[in-house]
Amino acid sequence: MQLTRFIQELLYQHECVTIPQFGAFLTRPMRVRITSEGMFYPPRKEVNFNQLLVANDGVLAHYFAQKEGVSYEHALRQIEKEVSSWKKRLQTQTLRFPGVGELRLNTEKKIQFIPWGKVNFDLHTFGLVPFKRIPLEKEAVEPKLIPPMENPPKDDLMFTPEKQKSVFDKPWLRYAAIGAIGVALLSATYYFGEQYLTDQRLEAQVNAQQQIERKVQEATFDLGSFSTVEVSIKADPKPEKGVLAQPIYSVIAGSFRSIENAEKKRAQLVSEGYEAALAEINPEGLYRVAYGRFKTKKEAISLLYFLKYTLEEEAWYLEEK
Repeated sequence: MQLTRFIQELLYQHECVTIPQFGAFLTRPMRVRITSEGMFYPPRKEVNFNQLLVANDGVLAHYFAQKEGVSYEHALRQIEKEVSSWKKRLQTQTLRFPGVGELRLNTEKKIQFIPWGKVNFDLHTFGLVPFKRIPLEKEAVEPKLIPPMENPPKDDLMFTPEKQKSVFDKPWLRYAAIGAIGVALLSATYYFGEQYLTDQRLEAQVNAQQQIERKVQEATFDLGSFSTVEVSIKADPKPEKGVLAQPIYSVIAGSFRSIENAEKKRAQLVSEGYEAALAEINPEGLYRVAYGRFKTKKEAISLLYFLKYTLEEEAWYLEEK
């Protein structure tokens, strides 16, 4: 009967193969083992037998029915018939399961399983066999001595040492290095040139501002003759003009003698989106209206350049101290 062969085939796929009313074959994984004699045993699964597991789990019966082409009930009856025969034979002889092991009764009339251990049921290492590891031996290499020449040549040996190659011997590397140096020089020229132009523009703006203030101070106004009006004013003592904690940089839009006109100009600039404000009064008593007042010179110069060169508006720079 093929039942013993079916048990061996099922042990490759299942860790437990139960034979109803007889017992179960169990597989247990074993790790790699290396003995002191140099023997190497690959991973494997060893088989054990447990006679207490007798409940039918259906694995063997289903496999039997599939292989023999019969129904599950018919396969189960055939297994029960074969198990009854095994129990009778076991009383007087040894049962052998090819590739698995053998069963026999010991002196206490209990089933004893002796695995053969010739078949590895681990599919991952199937086919690997034990072997003995042979250590490698290093061969001693004797140095070879070169005997001296009996008649060495007397002619002078003329040779020219080989010139070491440089990374710049390649043309494309030289061009790349020249290009990198050129880009660096252009960048430095642009940076310092832009800084120089900014300083020159600032100096020219300061000179123009000084000339404007000088013309305003030297200007004379023909206001005609006025009738004498006597006005009694109770003057309060004015506080002395203080010194700013830090200079304020303003961009001036215009100067006005009337505070009303100065306020109108400031309101117009605010409606246009500027942060306009009244700057300090000039020495002639004119009210200055600024597009904006800043704490840094850079902000004021940036706005001044935008007004003069982009919007083409009349404006000038003032440093209030």
